[in-house]
Amino acid sequence: MRYRRLFFTAPGLAVIVALTSCGSEQAEGSPSRTPSGAIASPSPAQPTTDLTIQVTAPKASADAPTRKWTLTCDPAQGTHPDPTAACAALGKAPDPFTPVSKEQVCTMIFGGPEEATVTGTWKGKRVAAKFNRKNGCEVSRWNGLAPVFGKPAQTG
Repeated sequence: MRYRRLFFTAPGLAVIVALTSCGSEQAEGSPSRTPSGAIASPSPAQPTTDLTIQVTAPKASADAPTRKWTLTCDPAQGTHPDPTAACAALGKAPDPFTPVSKEQVCTMIFGGPEEATVTGTWKGKRVAAKFNRKNGCEVSRWNGLAPVFGKPAQTG
């Protein structure tokens, strides 16, 4: 009999403890109170991604201008032509700014003359990365982030 009571009482106590601990923390983004009791407005969140992207085609014709954009994510915005797609591509890559290892064996397939430089902050970390399409590894890296670099510039 004693064990049966313990069997039914223990789960009930666990539920009570869980319910009393719920709601004790302030919800994120809700207003907080100052020491005087006034409601303080929450501080605006800074974007975790704030990048400058520059794409050039140095060996193409003079008609292919350098393209330069800004990009912020969360929310996706900036002067980039498609910030939503660019932020999605960055979000899919585990570490999009890691360069190709010098030890990596790559096919010698030329993908095009385009080069890109990305500088700024990504997920709160400073980045300064260069991209090109000079071999198979670099082409693969470029294609994984293609929305970040936009559509290729139209030449003459």
